[in-house]
Amino acid sequence: MFQYNPDIHYPTETESRVVIRFQDCDPLRHLNNAKYFDYFFNAREDQVPKLYGLEIIDLIKTYKAAWVVYNHNISYVKPAMVGEWVRIMSRILWYNHNTIVVEYYMTDDSKTQLKTVLWSTMRYVTLAEGKSTDHSGAVQDFLKATSENLDIASMDIRDRVKALVAEFRKG
Repeated sequence: MFQYNPDIHYPTETESRVVIRFQDCDPLRHLNNAKYFDYFFNAREDQVPKLYGLEIIDLIKTYKAAWVVYNHNISYVKPAMVGEWVRIMSRILWYNHNTIVVEYYMTDDSKTQLKTVLWSTMRYVTLAEGKSTDHSGAVQDFLKATSENLDIASMDIRDRVKALVAEFRKG
């Protein structure tokens, strides 16, 4: 279970290095559009326990609630190719009492070329009724410690793509 320690600086961004697998690609050797989701979600699932000592299943069991996706916004910039090593970063951009927005993005291995950006919006709901519920306890602590909590009302994924591309060009 996540134990917040005010003396610790928690990184807000996770990072994984993975290879694009043959079985996940189309006949043109591009990563299949739907497979980006698997790569993003698996990378975050691997990194959260390493960085924060938190298995999400522990939060689900303790609070009898989980996040469910209700919106994805994805921008495909450059294809990821079979056999290519890529970097996958993720972070919680924003949260409120019952919702989070997680940003995922993929680059080439050297982090000089943006491949894809995904924003996933998730609502925190009870397992029994599937009704929206508020973040509390260790969930709230985790969000406070690891979130950017940016003003996303003024953000657009297209602007984010442009900003990341510019950042990688500066390199």
